[in-house]
Amino acid sequence: MKDAFGTPQSLLILGGTSEIALATARRLIARRTRTVWLAGRPSPDLEKAAAHLRGLGAETHTVAFDALAPDSHETILGKVFAEGDIDMVLLAFGMLGDQALDERDPVAAVRVAQTNYTGAVSAGLVCARALQAQGHGSLVVLSSVAAERARRSNFIYGSAKAGLDAFTQGLGDALHGTGVHVMVVRPGFVRTSMTAGRPETPLATTPEAVATAIELGLRRRSETVWVPGVLRLVMAALRHVPRPLFRRLPL
Repeated sequence: MKDAFGTPQSLLILGGTSEIALATARRLIARRTRTVWLAGRPSPDLEKAAAHLRGLGAETHTVAFDALAPDSHETILGKVFAEGDIDMVLLAFGMLGDQALDERDPVAAVRVAQTNYTGAVSAGLVCARALQAQGHGSLVVLSSVAAERARRSNFIYGSAKAGLDAFTQGLGDALHGTGVHVMVVRPGFVRTSMTAGRPETPLATTPEAVATAIELGLRRRSETVWVPGVLRLVMAALRHVPRPLFRRLPL
């Protein structure tokens, strides 16, 4: 169960090598989190992440999980929940893709969409049902500021995140009053290995800053978290810019 400050004792990360997720795990372990499940494709990086969290004092397990294999999600994640209550699920897997290449390769574009949206819908529903059966817990979903409005530079990724964002909001409404807290997180450009080599956008942030915002959102039981917070105002303005003008902006 969570403590008085909303810190979970147990955490399940979907996307166990995500830098944002691991920064969040470190922050929560420093508070009270004692059990962590890292779900992801088996790899040395996944095992390295688990060893790192064990070194911080958390009982850490790994579980083989593939976002692109939705038929396996119920069985795999069901086994995790069968081991004991999970106080928080952090859905952190995703794929940025390469916009220029993906436009010329529909199969690659579909892979981006399936990873960021279809896989997340499947895993999100499985976890939501398990949390509801417990009667408590939080489902935190990493969306993106890219979900707010399609941009020429990343509309394949952005459209998938837009679908995920809308799905998460609807799921939160469906679970309202059940004891399950659903929170969508919308970071801007985050400096990670996934974005290495790409031009930074204004208001770029770090995995640690996103982790801090997630922890604060848990305490406040927020439904939406922007990182940095000023992006909420920026996107509120950009959302209403006429399309002819929007196309000409250096976004």
